This record gives sequence, structure tokens and C-alpha cells, in this order.
Amino acid sequence: MNKTSASAKRPATVMVEGREITVTNPEKPLWPEHGITKLIYLEKLALLSPFLLKHCKDRYLTTIRYPHGYAGKSFYQKNCPEPKPDYVRIAENEGISYIHLDNLPTLLWLGNLACLEFHASFDRISNPDYPTEWILDLDPSREEEPRIIEAAALVGKLLESLKIRSVPKTSGATGVQIVVPIQQKYTFDELRGLGQFVGDYLSSAYPQLFTVERLTKNRGDLIYVDYLQHYKGKTISAPYTPRARYGAPVSTPLKWEEVYAGDIKPADFHLLNIGERLQRYGDLIDLEQPQDLEHVLSFIHAKK
Repeated sequence: MNKTSASAKRPATVMVEGREITVTNPEKPLWPEHGITKLIYLEKLALLSPFLLKHCKDRYLTTIRYPHGYAGKSFYQKNCPEPKPDYVRIAENEGISYIHLDNLPTLLWLGNLACLEFHASFDRISNPDYPTEWILDLDPSREEEPRIIEAAALVGKLLESLKIRSVPKTSGATGVQIVVPIQQKYTFDELRGLGQFVGDYLSSAYPQLFTVERLTKNRGDLIYVDYLQHYKGKTISAPYTPRARYGAPVSTPLKWEEVYAGDIKPADFHLLNIGERLQRYGDLIDLEQPQDLEHVLSFIHAKK
């Protein structure tokens, strides 16, 4: 082994919030086409941390690990790996020791393990029966879907007509998710009823664009309005999580005016430019106050 390769594999040590974190293989390429090594990835995670941690705290965390970079083999991780540092907190649920991602050292420890995606549960650790947001997932049936922003705009207009304030966000992959911050007093079943109402309307009003068909093989090229995913025990790509795809995309909240203008696409937001956006806009989800949905739920109930 020559000196260069030996140096590249030599562990590095960083101090974060008084904790010593060992970075193994710091020059290991994780997104090689974009020059993102493990060390650069950890720097980007630190930049994202004030936002990403906020949306993972008090949630059960599932990560996806890519030991050989985003294009290599991967595996899901729910149980906390051992040995774990003493700063890593655990949340037990149904026999699984989930990591409670609530501090920067834990985030960087996971980054060193090549966790490239962070998926947070809809249910909260502190109050699992009542979510703090309602989410619709617009899921394309094909890998490239040029209509996804158009579809999100139609959902946004519908929610506006129902006097529901929402924030669109890219999934970081091909889809868009509509996040509705809510007062913590509605059950998952109540919100599923609202989701079904919206999904049925969209698939009826725009049958060439939307479907509520669960089976992928029966959807054709339609965009699936997934209201069933929002449920206790299920997860979503956390706001500001990176995704293990070409281009190092990041799940990014959007402004509705960006969506209505129609000149953006999910791939526009990635690890190499997300810092500038966060500095400019901050956390767009934070700008919406939790809202009461009683006016819509009572209307749906009256129609039954």
C-alpha cells in the first residue's frame, strides 16, 4: 500500500460538543461523481443538523446505510448498532431499540457509519397516538416524472380552498410530500379519513394525473396519492435528510410560490447547495403554526 492510500484510510478524530468522534476512512467517496467524501459528508450533516435534528427528535429513527457509497449495497437499520457511545440515546418500541436522534454527536456517529438516509416515524415517542402533522405523499409510478411539481401545485390549491395551510417538500427522491402542521389532538384514523377524501377528489377531478390505487402494477403512469402511509409505526424521509441517489439530493421544504411557478424540480436541491438555501430561508416548515382541522373533518363527517 502506498503512502497516499494509507493516509486516506487513516482515521481522523473530531471534537463535537465535548465528544470525541472517530471518523474512519475519512476520504472514502460516498458520492464519487460529486467529490463528496465521508469527511465532507459529515461537514454537510453538521450544517444540516439544526434542521434535521429538529425533525428527528422525539421520533423513532430508521436509517439506511451504504458502506460503499450511495451506489453500493445498502441495508435498513432500526436497532441501534453496538457498541454505542454513551451520548447515543435509545427509544424502545415493540422490541426494537431505536436511536433517538437528538444531538449532533449522534448524527455524526451515524454519518461515520455511512447512514446516508434518515427516516423518522410519524408517531412521536412522547405521545404516539396523536401526530403533530398530517402528510400526503405524492408518489410517482415512474422513475422520471416531469409532472410532479404540477401535481403538487394542484394539491396546494385544493388545500388552500379548504383553508388548510401546508408546506410542500421534496422527498429527496422522485416524489413530493405535503406537510400540514396540526394541533396535537387528531388521531391517525381521523387524518386517514381526511387523506382519503382528498385523494378521492384528486383522482376523480384529474384522472389523467392522480390515482389512489395501491398496487403499483395497476397505476400505469399515474401519481399515487398515498394517504395510507401517514400512520403510527410508519416513517417518512425526514425533512433535510440526504438521499442515496445520484446528485446527493436533500429532502427540501419549498415555498408554494416556487411550486406554482413550476420552474423547479426535486433534483435542484442537494448537499452542495442546501446550505445557501437554509441561510436564505431557514426552516420553511417552522413558519407554519399548528392548525385546527375541525372545519374540514366536520364537513367530511357530515357528508357520510
